[in-house]
Amino acid sequence: MDVDDDARTIGQRVRQIRYSRRKSLRVVAGLAGISKSTLSEIERGERAPSLKQIVALANALEIAPSELTKLPVPAPANGHTDSTTEAVRLALDAIDADRPGGMVLPVAVLRDQVAQIHQQRRACQFAEVATDLPGLIRNVHTTLATGTDHAELLDLAVYLHVHVTRLWLFHSGAPADLLRRTVFLTRRLAQERDEATALAAAMFAVADALQAGGAFQLGRGELDSITLPPTTADTAALVGQVTTSHAVAAMLDGRPGDVAAPMQAATELAERFGATGETDSLGFVFGPVDAGIVRMWLALEAGEPDQAASIAREVNPERHPFPVNQAHYWIQYGRALARLRGRRDDAVLALRTAEDLFPTKVRRDPMVRDVIAELLARSRGDAVGRELRGMAYRAGLAV
Repeated sequence: MDVDDDARTIGQRVRQIRYSRRKSLRVVAGLAGISKSTLSEIERGERAPSLKQIVALANALEIAPSELTKLPVPAPANGHTDSTTEAVRLALDAIDADRPGGMVLPVAVLRDQVAQIHQQRRACQFAEVATDLPGLIRNVHTTLATGTDHAELLDLAVYLHVHVTRLWLFHSGAPADLLRRTVFLTRRLAQERDEATALAAAMFAVADALQAGGAFQLGRGELDSITLPPTTADTAALVGQVTTSHAVAAMLDGRPGDVAAPMQAATELAERFGATGETDSLGFVFGPVDAGIVRMWLALEAGEPDQAASIAREVNPERHPFPVNQAHYWIQYGRALARLRGRRDDAVLALRTAEDLFPTKVRRDPMVRDVIAELLARSRGDAVGRELRGMAYRAGLAV
């Protein structure tokens, strides 16, 4: 192995792999397109890298980005998260083997169960989702295999995997191959359904997973292949999500000049259709808060934390109906504040607010954990606050 499983941060993994490859700071920084001082700060835990920097460093080290972002062993905030991840993998194995092994249930019952687990995920009830998800996957696919209510069950399976399975795996820090396997299954189901909105939703999920895993060109290709339905109240949130993904793809793909137009279109769409924060019939929600969160993320990827903080002050997260999205706001705000002089305490408060809303996300997301590590590293000369120490301890970081 190139890196010990005990490495707690992305920077530590970069340093260990760089040493094992016998490459200097100067060489790796040059290959990654960043300065030597920036790479040194990342390795020392004094700077949390952006997604684009993580992928660039992985390419420079000739490894997959997941080698830098995978959770340490033992993983923080585990509970039965890892066992559920394995149960989902086994359920997908059973589906691929045409032996899903669940129960045949009335479609109305399955519809209610999918709606309930979606609501639980949005409420950050992570453990409750973990308890029910593997069995629900098996039951939906077992019932689908009977051929009864086939079109409706295909729609339901796509809905489940786009809105619950995919995002639960992502937030749990599941292996990238499992996340991609889930979204590619979802796209096959949507292709079988052969209905435009279901296919657009599934392709969005594929593009999102590819971008998150560093496959920027593949993600862009998937996005460019999506045929969006006409924008109505029932489809506006999906259209908004896909449109912001084009802005994200442009940022990650090194096309900063192509970011503004889709982001402006998405923001206008959010104001027009998403002001009430209601979920559309496809299960998506996209309003002004969601657009603001993406704008914050884009500013952070562009290396403009002051701009991200300025955007944050224009956004009221309490307007969003779902705690999971509120948590995402506080995470991006905390990331921005961590990079601004004299705002450490505010950054800690923002991240603690996110942790109260969605503990698993803060404790297991590698980029969030690296922000916490950065705050710790930059506080060496001060008395590190109790809140920061506690958050770092719960995230499995050395305090």
